[in-house]
Amino acid sequence: MGNLTTTKQPGLVAQTQKQPFSAFLAQDAIKNMINNVVGGKNGQRFVTSIMSAVSTNEQLMTCTHATILSAALLGESLNLSPSPQLGQYYMVPFKKKGKNGEPNTVTATFVLGYKGYIQLAIRSGYYKKINVISIKEGELIRYNPLEEEIQVNLIEDDEVREKTKTIGYYAMFEYHNGFQKTIYWSKKKMLAHADKYSAAFDMKTLERIEQGKVPDSDMWKYSSFWYKDFDGMAYKTLLRQLISKWGIMSIELQKALEADDAILDENLNPTFVENNDHEHEPAPQAQAVIVEPTPENIDTIITQDDDDPFEN
Repeated sequence: MGNLTTTKQPGLVAQTQKQPFSAFLAQDAIKNMINNVVGGKNGQRFVTSIMSAVSTNEQLMTCTHATILSAALLGESLNLSPSPQLGQYYMVPFKKKGKNGEPNTVTATFVLGYKGYIQLAIRSGYYKKINVISIKEGELIRYNPLEEEIQVNLIEDDEVREKTKTIGYYAMFEYHNGFQKTIYWSKKKMLAHADKYSAAFDMKTLERIEQGKVPDSDMWKYSSFWYKDFDGMAYKTLLRQLISKWGIMSIELQKALEADDAILDENLNPTFVENNDHEHEPAPQAQAVIVEPTPENIDTIITQDDDDPFEN
């Protein structure tokens, strides 16, 4: 029998690369950790949900078990589901090439979906309304950024609307006390934002993909969420801009925003990997902090391009 490579992470039991994830979770130390964090009554439900998420994603199985568990524990602490169908958060594989002869490692990053932002905002109890939507060609009549008023004529036929070119994105929220805030970005502005803050994304490459100039057999090279589901990432970006700059943020929402697109240690502290899809702009400060109040079916792939953070 060949030697097994052992990976260690502080605070977690050492794992072998060939050890099944189920066996990792079955260790007494891991079970005790889960019960302490999640609670005895919810421990089995948590294990079932995380096993389901891992078993349906072959690439996630290649991640170090400790990082999968850390990402899932953060999601659990935020009361969000790991189900890709719900789109609240994702555990996304990231492959980092080893240096100086060290082996490559694949770790799981915690990626908050736009539906997760909406869920956490609603739970705070301050938001009467919150919405984000794409604006299609021919729908926008005018947007007044001074008064924050938008006038649109939405296409009523959903099938026709789905096929119509997107020209921009609109998000809004309203508190129960009547305070409202809105934001509108053109598709051009969103593209520039992604191009500036995501090292994994390139506008010209997206144009080639949209024009059908990239064969399906080569799409594994472009695993950034901006390529996979541009609208979903645009929704998330607009909600992040809107809520973090002008919204009331609960402790949960702050925690989720800070850990978004990060690898988590055993204490759930985030570490951002080089060239990740995380928006490395200065974090906007919320106006108030309250002590406590989609991308759909995103498949993750391992790439071989070390410049793409989602080398999944």
